[in-house]
Amino acid sequence: MSVYGTTLQPSSEHVPSYYAATQRERVTASVFSGDVKTDVCVIGGGYAGLGAALHLARRGIPVALIEQSRLGWGASGRNGGQVHVGMRRDQEWLEKKVGRLAALRFWNLALEAREHLDWLIQTYQIDCSYRPGLIHADHKLRYVAESREHVEWMRKRYGYRDLTFLPREELRELLASDGYFGGTFDARSGHLHALDWALGIARAAAAQGAQLYEGVEATKITREGAGFLVESPSGCVRARRIVMACNGYLRRLEPRVQARVMPINNYVAVTENLGSTARELIRNGAAVSDSRFVVNYFRMTPDDRLLFGGGENYSYRFPRDIGAFVRPHVEAVFPQLRGVGFEYAWGGTLGITTTRMPYVRELEPGIINLSGFSGLGVVLAPFIGKVVADALAGERASFELLSGLAVPPFPGGPVLRWPTLVAAMLYYALRDRL
Repeated sequence: MSVYGTTLQPSSEHVPSYYAATQRERVTASVFSGDVKTDVCVIGGGYAGLGAALHLARRGIPVALIEQSRLGWGASGRNGGQVHVGMRRDQEWLEKKVGRLAALRFWNLALEAREHLDWLIQTYQIDCSYRPGLIHADHKLRYVAESREHVEWMRKRYGYRDLTFLPREELRELLASDGYFGGTFDARSGHLHALDWALGIARAAAAQGAQLYEGVEATKITREGAGFLVESPSGCVRARRIVMACNGYLRRLEPRVQARVMPINNYVAVTENLGSTARELIRNGAAVSDSRFVVNYFRMTPDDRLLFGGGENYSYRFPRDIGAFVRPHVEAVFPQLRGVGFEYAWGGTLGITTTRMPYVRELEPGIINLSGFSGLGVVLAPFIGKVVADALAGERASFELLSGLAVPPFPGGPVLRWPTLVAAMLYYALRDRL
């Protein structure tokens, strides 16, 4: 089954993905009256917005969240479901950019984000099929020494002992692919059902008193007295403060964010049930992501299917046959699956930044943006939603750390930044093949 069309067009239904077909978590949205007044209006019903709404409600702060489609409809309900420990850039990169002490603060924040995931699952009994373990596989021989050094560096400098090095022979025992030369295994990382994770957070937020509205598309934000007016075709929301959590689905709502957070499309296909073959492909049941710039990421589902993400493009339309688009990536990693049947194939749009670090800012008094998770939103986005809620309640230390990160705009200005991004992405994708 393939889904195609414009990537950002709102819809009243979830994309017909494996996640939508197997979801267990349910949440009932509030009925939008067309005229809502609240303290905080959250725009965007993905991980970040839902995390912010949950923690604002837990603090007793009135909050209304509006989502243009369905809760979890965007990247939050379509991604590979991989749970990573850390920021999008590694600690070596962070130390060079911000220094040792600030990098340590970011690492502690990343560990707190990972603990936050466990806390949410346990506290609200979120049924999202979490399974531990993530392999990072090196697709070039020259990367293996770097992986070994990275493991030693993280163990000695940060005391992170859940990360281990995998030489080629050990990796091959775990992963039935000859395309990798070594890698790492992180026992604190893992994978989960992406849509159930989003809807579980939504259910928790609603239970705490957050008002969650679906099918309400924000089209304009203007100042009105001491607060803001958020307009939509179905009515308006008046709020004292705004949290923008639109990520890759921002469109033209906020030019200051649009300059720094760009949408790209990524694609996922899920095979037919593989039976006993499933347990032979990834023998420890871990998730896998590789070292390509355009990352291949894959894992087995609880019902013995391969869920595989591979390939991306930079237009506002999905390929007509998404399964055919992903197939070469699957068969390059697992030639033994040549011709395997796909039962689901879909695309999604994520937001990236020039640094691949999140863009968290108070754009002006009363308006906070959090987006640009660059593929690592499963863990970071709900937690940074909490960080923003804490900041709105007056606890700003973690927010100030994140907002101090330099996130330059994409070069080229409004006219040229898109073709500049495409050219850069194509260059790095070409390097993967050299």
